[in-house]
Order: sequence, then C-alpha cells, then structure tokens
Amino acid sequence: MDYHLAGRKRTMQIAMIGLGKMGANMARRLCRKGIKVIGYNRSQGIVNEIAQQEGMIPATSLAEAVDKLTSPRVVWLMLPSGDTTEQYIQDLIPLLNKGDVIVDGGNSNYHDSERRGAMLAEHNIGFADAGTSGGIWGLDNGYCLMVGGKREVVTLRDPWAPSALKARSRTSPDATNANRRRCSTQHCPCAVITIYQTSPYASRR
Repeated sequence: MDYHLAGRKRTMQIAMIGLGKMGANMARRLCRKGIKVIGYNRSQGIVNEIAQQEGMIPATSLAEAVDKLTSPRVVWLMLPSGDTTEQYIQDLIPLLNKGDVIVDGGNSNYHDSERRGAMLAEHNIGFADAGTSGGIWGLDNGYCLMVGGKREVVTLRDPWAPSALKARSRTSPDATNANRRRCSTQHCPCAVITIYQTSPYASRR
C-alpha cells in the first residue's frame, strides 16, 4: 500500500513493538495489507515466525526497529500498561526525532497518557493513546481503536492508523466507556473507529 508525501510516493510503514496475541495478529494483518511492518518483541521466536510467514521485517532490538523506519516514524506499542509501557517510552525518547510519533495501544490509564503526552511534547515527539480491542477476531475482521491525542498528531498526513485496519472513521469530542462497549469488535460494523478528542486522552475511561 502506497501513499504520497510532498509529491513522493512511499510505502506505508510502522514499527510494532510487543508481539503478544493481539500485537502479533495486528502485525500479520498489516503485512497482509501491504504495509511495511518492522516488528520487535523481547522473545524473538514470534518475531522470526511472523517474518517467515508474513514478510514482516524483524528487529532484534528497539533501536534496530526504529532505525529501520524512515521519517516521520511511527512506533506502535502493544505492551502491558503501567511500568512496561513507561519504560519503553523512556527508552524510545533518545531514539526518536522531531515529528516522530509514539502510539500506545495498551489500554493505559488516561492520566498516564496525559502525562506521557506532555512529556513527549517537550521532546517534539507526538503521542497518541489508542485503546485497542479485537481479540481473536481482529486478524480477519480488523480492530476497533479508541484514539486520543492532539489533533495534529492523530490527523497526520502520514496515516499511522492505516486503512489496512480499516473500515470507517468518525470524530467525536470524547470517547466514553459506553462508546467503547458498543465497539466490541465481535459485533462492530467497522474495524477502526478514530476518536479525535478536543481534550486529548481524557474522558475515555
């Protein structure tokens, strides 16, 4: 899948960090839709498996995953919320440049997301909190995303929430728990619901 940036055609790309059950299937789905996916996981077995089966580009370290992207870079974290996500974000800061984006897909508490967004803004790094659901159906049906972040991040020309996870998008001033319950992927008519929040991160949980 290709798109145009400043008159140049380039392949959509993303680094997926954390290839557990959901992260691995997200990487598989993206690869099958023609997205350039660089994958990293602490346990390398799943990285090698997806690379062999789907053509994902393997990385043996966080730094290598970032290095294999071209700017502006998007790094999507599918990690346990809390200390693990926090540590990876801290580790990413010196590896990223102005205009790069970190997406947290691990259902973090919105207070943590607010703090991380402010912290990363000090380094000119974009941040989006993308609560993800999809379970075992996601590989075939797509994933529901409840996205919070500054408008200039979630509406980047580089489509970091790629259409390969797709169906339709909508905007809303906030994303409530009720919205999220209605978007259980098993029954949801869309695979991606994008919420552009006036107040980033808040009101989602």
